[in-house]
Amino acid sequence: MASCVIPFLPAASSSLPLRGKSATTTTQGRLQLWSSLPPERRAVKLGLEDFKKWAVESRSKLAKILFSGAIAVGVSLSGVNYADAKVGVNKPELLPKEYTPVIDVAGLLSSGQENRLVEEITGLEKDTGYKLRILIQNFPDTPGLAIKDFWSVDDRTIVFVADPTFGNILHFNVGATVDLEVPRNFWSRVAGKYGNVFYWREKGEDRSIEDAVEVISTCLRDPLGSNSCSEVL
Repeated sequence: MASCVIPFLPAASSSLPLRGKSATTTTQGRLQLWSSLPPERRAVKLGLEDFKKWAVESRSKLAKILFSGAIAVGVSLSGVNYADAKVGVNKPELLPKEYTPVIDVAGLLSSGQENRLVEEITGLEKDTGYKLRILIQNFPDTPGLAIKDFWSVDDRTIVFVADPTFGNILHFNVGATVDLEVPRNFWSRVAGKYGNVFYWREKGEDRSIEDAVEVISTCLRDPLGSNSCSEVL
């Protein structure tokens, strides 16, 4: 890849006026310096400014998309309150007819995989009291806020949303009690290892989900304390 060298501009390009010169004189000096630059250097400078502007706008747009996506499904590590969500998806018609702790709207799991996850989640809740719930979706095709009542989400609930829309496939919302007992960085480490785009594209979305559930189950079954869930295998 060819690289472009950004020319170093002398001190006259500083935002502070030079000693003994007014701001107007300094500005005129900048303009003269700019006009004296060869066309290719001016093009590089313009390209850099355009790139900076594009980067700022892109970050802003991405942040808005991610935020609206988190609100729409009612999940985020910061604990977005469902009742405070003014906008977002709410499609109870996408909920299954019968209760299940695993909702696969995107169809990423086989029936056998789904049954194994249901069995693991049911056993985990019986043994520990923690309620792990999994929603697999492709935003905006999701029941969204409707999952709150369907699953009776409370302080001991972990809502695990698998959605490849935003790159990392794994997203978590943890209840207040869980947040106090499990180190917060555990969830980001799980997402970082098993949810990154390279992992799930190589292993498959289903494998990413299954591996994450296994690690979460191991964490919650171990005695919780200051060193709990310190490793993500």
